[in-house]
Amino acid sequence: MSDDPCPCGSGLPYAQCCGPLLSMERQAATAEELMRSRYTAHVFVNAEHLWRTWDGRTRPEQVQLDDTRWLGLEVLEVVDGGVDDATGVVDFVARYEGGELAERSEFTRRGGRWFYTKEIR
Repeated sequence: MSDDPCPCGSGLPYAQCCGPLLSMERQAATAEELMRSRYTAHVFVNAEHLWRTWDGRTRPEQVQLDDTRWLGLEVLEVVDGGVDDATGVVDFVARYEGGELAERSEFTRRGGRWFYTKEIR
């Protein structure tokens, strides 16, 4: 799996892309990188990664995942969210068997770590 392409669509191998974020070897450097890792967590049904990367002020008590078959991710727009920013927005479409999820998400960096805050659409 480590040499397989990352499900997030970055074009990088999983081991060089979202793998280290899901295994907690390192933190996301940008809001987009965190969003891509959260998509990959959905693909691999990794609720723990989703929970720990969700802003504590907005996250639910539990993250519920189902057996959705995710087919691909397309990032449409990134506003800020770079290594020196405190906030960022990522607009994306995640396709799954039978449909798609379009979302414009807000991310916040606190204590040097990026967190998913909320959908802002």
